[in-house]
Amino acid sequence: MTPAGDSQASKSEARGRTKRASRAGVANGHNDQALDRLLGVRFRDAALREMALTHRSYAFENDTHAHNERLEFLGDAVLGIVVTDMAFREFPEMTEGELAKLRAAIVNMGALADVARDLGIGRYVHLGKGEEGSGGRDKSSILADALEALLGAVYLDQGLDAARKLIVRVFRPRMIAYVRGEGGRDYKTILQELASADLHSLPEYRISERGPDHEKEFTATVFLGGRELGSGMGRSKKEAEQEAAHQAYVRLTEQDGARRTRDLDSHAGATTRTDAQPAAARKKAR
Repeated sequence: MTPAGDSQASKSEARGRTKRASRAGVANGHNDQALDRLLGVRFRDAALREMALTHRSYAFENDTHAHNERLEFLGDAVLGIVVTDMAFREFPEMTEGELAKLRAAIVNMGALADVARDLGIGRYVHLGKGEEGSGGRDKSSILADALEALLGAVYLDQGLDAARKLIVRVFRPRMIAYVRGEGGRDYKTILQELASADLHSLPEYRISERGPDHEKEFTATVFLGGRELGSGMGRSKKEAEQEAAHQAYVRLTEQDGARRTRDLDSHAGATTRTDAQPAAARKKAR
């Protein structure tokens, strides 16, 4: 994969955006240096960094077409190839299906948002007033998109090797942790096995969607025996179903824990009453 030059018009808009942001006090040298240190890179073209951090809500309010969606598209592809290559080389014993599950666990929206939070990217993102007021700096979709856009910007600015080093540094520990069982889990499969074994039923997922084609958001609700047990949201049906399955799994395990506690309490009470009877009988006999 070789870097493809971004359009001159977009870069010109981004440079204009940088100047406007600087005049407004949104961007400054200290912030730029701090972000570069977090990423372990030094951008040659500050306009690319600035574009990667610009959410479409800010671009709309400031009458510019320069925002991070195109860079997000590119960064998603760069992340995908690097993570796939890393998984393939690190785990030669894994089957194709296992590698696919591993990759999905590492590059889904929730995982990307967690990485972005760890890096503190939220504080650098440029948001419109509406998104700012509704907690956009910690919104998983915005954080995941910004991280992918930054990866795309690093790729354009410094090439695949620099992007690969950043991705390996940030994502490899998470990949290792997942394989060791310390990371995310396939809750759809776990819920299905739990429901089949204990409840003799299978989960049913109902999906709704909203938003334009390029920015769809899916909501999944999972039912078991006609009873709603959990719901989740995501940028794909699969992510939404995983989140819903996670909620359902937590609820079922909590209910099972409560039932087991009640059973133990009941057993303890019965034991106490049984033990007490001979004592009363002995007292009566005396």
